[in-house]
Amino acid sequence: MLKKSAKFSLGQVVKHRVHPFRGVVFDIDATFDNTDEWWESIPEDIRPVKDQPFYHLLAENDMSYYVAYVSEQNLLQDDSGEPVEHPEVAEMFGPLADGRYDVGGQMH
Repeated sequence: MLKKSAKFSLGQVVKHRVHPFRGVVFDIDATFDNTDEWWESIPEDIRPVKDQPFYHLLAENDMSYYVAYVSEQNLLQDDSGEPVEHPEVAEMFGPLADGRYDVGGQMH
């Protein structure tokens, strides 16, 4: 059960607050649900708190496509209207409209 509601939703296009990448939300954890090793690998001065929603993204930057795991505090809504070119987007989602991909019953 979510302690607090997530700011972003499945299919929404978001961008990282600091790093130059954007992506589509394909899963949400109510609180941090990754390894301690992953969390501790983030420099302490920018390490996010664990008690917030974390988002799984089909992400892209200028160099590659990948899956990212990002805290809510580090995400912003992407208002570019541009599609995310990650190859798995078409497999998971329907068309893009108003900054959000149609989840059309394809959630997992």
